[in-house]
Amino acid sequence: MDPAGGNEPKIYAGDGRAASGVEPAILKNIVAELLAALGVEVTGITVVGGHRTVVAVDSPDSKQLIGPHGEHLRALNMVARRLVETKHGEGSANFLVDIDGYHEERMELVRNNARMLAQRARLFKHDVELSPMSSYERLVVHELFAEDPEIKTESAGEGKFRHIVLKYKTTENYQLKT
Repeated sequence: MDPAGGNEPKIYAGDGRAASGVEPAILKNIVAELLAALGVEVTGITVVGGHRTVVAVDSPDSKQLIGPHGEHLRALNMVARRLVETKHGEGSANFLVDIDGYHEERMELVRNNARMLAQRARLFKHDVELSPMSSYERLVVHELFAEDPEIKTESAGEGKFRHIVLKYKTTENYQLKT
């Protein structure tokens, strides 16, 4: 089977470009070539645009591609972004490679954990720290609570220990009626 898969990319951007700024067909080919160079069998690659561009890869070798705790997938994303940046400029690497839906499942776990800890922050009216997470995971949590009237998010720590603190918004921000 063709390493790029038989699926045509889904394009949501009006000018034919994905949110990454690169045409989906080009993005698909770059990822397909990278995976072929790694000797990975691929059954399909789909580029899905929208708020974030996701290059969804289906592969029977997904366990090796994802690696322990997603480490290989993070490395694959870094290499794929560097390849795109080299060919198309710095601002063009705004995409994510997802293998067999692993990344989306991981993000759903992160969201659910954050929601549970936010409930704890509301109940005890106290700040709650989440475990260290990647910059993308932190972004997802910040976006999750962006409109929440009771919870404010802040990143804390440095390097691999960087994490989110869910802060309960107290009434001192509001004028109390006497």
